Amino acid sequence: MTSKETARPFRVLQLTDPHLMASEDGALLGVNTRDSLDAVIADVIKSRGQPDLILATGDIAQDGSEEAYRVFGDRLRAFSAGSAWIAGNHDQVGRLAEIAALYGSDRRHIVEGGWQFILLNSSVPGKVFGELAQSELEFLAGVLEQYPNLPALVTLHHHPVDISADWMRDIGLRNREDFWRIIDRFPQVKVVLWGHIHQAHEKQRNGVQLLATPSTCIQFTSGSRKFSVENLAPGYRWFELQASGSFTSEVCRALDFQFELDQTSSGY
Repeated sequence: MTSKETARPFRVLQLTDPHLMASEDGALLGVNTRDSLDAVIADVIKSRGQPDLILATGDIAQDGSEEAYRVFGDRLRAFSAGSAWIAGNHDQVGRLAEIAALYGSDRRHIVEGGWQFILLNSSVPGKVFGELAQSELEFLAGVLEQYPNLPALVTLHHHPVDISADWMRDIGLRNREDFWRIIDRFPQVKVVLWGHIHQAHEKQRNGVQLLATPSTCIQFTSGSRKFSVENLAPGYRWFELQASGSFTSEVCRALDFQFELDQTSSGY
């Protein structure tokens, strides 16, 4: 075992799809999204302790309001770590960027813990599906070229592969071939991470671990042909990263959170 592998791992928390609203009682299918986020944060602190970095991977706000982003930033003060936020299809990109900057959470490329973290904006104004602009693809390739020896975690909001839920087939990343063409050039990429699908997902592709994570509010039913939600607790993902490039990752849930989910809805 090398000295790199005996050092304390670098701990990363992923929070995704909180869908916060300006109103304190804002709810998604019966679940108060501020309360569910609070439950997740409490579980992280109780079960895992303090992370070294927080990645917030989109749909931070349901309504795109300034108040929702400020609430999110204030909630993260429970942690001593810095955070970085990216936009999802429900976010108002300019407003998110403005408020994220106030919290020091507008970083796009982070080098910490012997790793590099690359955050991409896959949101398309007014659309549910995602797409990476040419400038995003150039940014991705550029930083990977600049740091060829640092293991990399690349994150975006939209899923860049097909998943088992048929109704989400057309709302993922549209130009995924362009994305994978870049990823395949750089063997230092260890993880591609996303949100959007409100469920856990894990698979391998050419030696890269592909990971998605439950929402901090409602969960979509895995494998469903039509829109459907299931009565699973809000969740998050926890990483422990070694500078050698090895890592572990686990999905955790705030099992103590009590909620009544409206499972009759055909959308949200």
